[in-house]
Amino acid sequence: MATSQISSPITATLSTTSPFDKLDHVVAIGGGHGLGRVLSSLSHLGEKLTGIVTTTDNGGSTGRLREAENCIAWGDLRNCINQLTTRPTVASQLFEYRFIGQSELAEHNLGNLMLLAMDQMSVRPLDAINVIREMLDVKSSIIPMSEQPTHLVAVTQTRQRVFGETHIDEMSAMPQSLLLEPQVSATPEAIQSIEKSQLLIIGPGSLLTSIMPPLIMPEIQQAIAKSKAKKIFITNLIAENSPAGHISKSALLKWSTDITTLTGPDAILINAECSKSKGDYYYRDIASKTSPYHDRIKLKAALIDVYNEISLETMTVTN
Repeated sequence: MATSQISSPITATLSTTSPFDKLDHVVAIGGGHGLGRVLSSLSHLGEKLTGIVTTTDNGGSTGRLREAENCIAWGDLRNCINQLTTRPTVASQLFEYRFIGQSELAEHNLGNLMLLAMDQMSVRPLDAINVIREMLDVKSSIIPMSEQPTHLVAVTQTRQRVFGETHIDEMSAMPQSLLLEPQVSATPEAIQSIEKSQLLIIGPGSLLTSIMPPLIMPEIQQAIAKSKAKKIFITNLIAENSPAGHISKSALLKWSTDITTLTGPDAILINAECSKSKGDYYYRDIASKTSPYHDRIKLKAALIDVYNEISLETMTVTN
């Protein structure tokens, strides 16, 4: 853990290479736009980077496909692949094409339908994703948290069950617990990636519905515990419109560790105009000036900087 201090961003000066330069494998976990943004910011890592994607979304085009075809949620997987494309091509534009009009295809995304088509051809979901990655020349790996359909369920303090992500985000208070229904197995490649990772990035995104679904899976928890990776949690730029948006960051972390077997992160990255480090909290300017999302270039610099700082602190304590 970091010692309490306030300082400017530091870089490794003890050698010609920083701890971040020596990383062999980085894993990011989450869903929604947040995970895609993180993967995009670290796309320079190529094959050293893996995204493990939440597959419980039940809204929009994805939700309609899930209801009709009993499939996993393809939307966030598609978005992460798209975020990792290095340049626009006809293929990438087709993959992101969204149908218009009033027909049954309206608002459906062609990429989602392509992935669903391969799924119905009995192609393993991960293999279907890899086909698209190869088509779009995406080097980093994208892995669904599970290849089996499942839904997120929240249990309230009064033991009522709230089914599905869209309803969970509308709850008035934090749930007592979260579970997957039905219980499904984690994708083996996701477990392997976590176990060999040296840096594990969690967030940003909706805590309950984008971040927590993989983390409540026992196999994922065991893999994280087995891994020796440093863990960085990225907070949202603004309070999310869900129960998690109404409690403090420390309360969120306590709630998360209470319902899982996981320990807290080594660093919590928070947007701020002035850079400083205080305890486990690392404040950096990571907001985009032109969009409501994290700035890719700033986020990349902040993640490298924070990883270097917590790694050097560990080295200092060890020595």
